[in-house]
Amino acid sequence: MAALQAYRNLLRAARIAFEGDIRMLDAARQQIRQGFRDKAALSASDPSIQPAIQHAEEVASFLKANLVQGRREGDRYRLRIHEYTERGDNDTVKLGNKNIKVDGVKCCSER
Repeated sequence: MAALQAYRNLLRAARIAFEGDIRMLDAARQQIRQGFRDKAALSASDPSIQPAIQHAEEVASFLKANLVQGRREGDRYRLRIHEYTERGDNDTVKLGNKNIKVDGVKCCSER
């Protein structure tokens, strides 16, 4: 039952991520179907089934929250950000180079 739920979640996430892009949506659906067909012979007690279901759930989550498509309009790109798109607060961007350390050194040029 968990595999069926993961399959449906993955198809829904692809539909959300690739809405309006028929070519990518069809390719994603084919990839999803093929991936699940490849594992269809596994029994529910097979130890490799749970990691496969977990992978499908993680991919669905990524597609839904982190994938944003853009379309070129003249010399600009218009991004299709939807209600499920993860929006960060960009706190690390606001810090600039002030507090970033690599191997205990404040800046790469100070090595």
